[in-house]
Amino acid sequence: MLYPAENQVPKAPATPTKASSHHRTPVPPTEQATLGRSLVIKGEVIGSEPLYIDGRVEGSIHLSGNRLTIGHHGSVEANVEAEEMVIMGSVKGNVQCAERLDIRTEGSLVGDVVSQRISIEEGAVLRGKVEVKAGVQKQHSSSKPAAEEEKPKAAAATAGA
Repeated sequence: MLYPAENQVPKAPATPTKASSHHRTPVPPTEQATLGRSLVIKGEVIGSEPLYIDGRVEGSIHLSGNRLTIGHHGSVEANVEAEEMVIMGSVKGNVQCAERLDIRTEGSLVGDVVSQRISIEEGAVLRGKVEVKAGVQKQHSSSKPAAEEEKPKAAAATAGA
């Protein structure tokens, strides 16, 4: 076994000075998993934490209750289920978001969407059917005919360059 020399004293961790503290990388409020540019995944991705994809995924993605972000270099050919989704890269497949879908200027989505809210920036591409679902539905007893209660809450949207 190796023993430290008797005259060596362990060094205390350096404390940042005011001059060096502004160079620190800010810590995000919530951590997320990241799939980098060089990663290719073929199959089913299931997770219980936010995920950032800058690589390629083919198959299906299930992140119930979590956020999925497709980075600028991200390419996804999959059906996706997530709480929230931000698209800056390209997605081909159907998307279900419990809360919100956000397609940024550089992003493109080819597939059907079901979400409570949707945001599409100018320059983004969306091809498919869009269904905007109402929030939490209240249970009520109604005397309305069934046909009246089941009015469609969808709008078809096709945008492209």
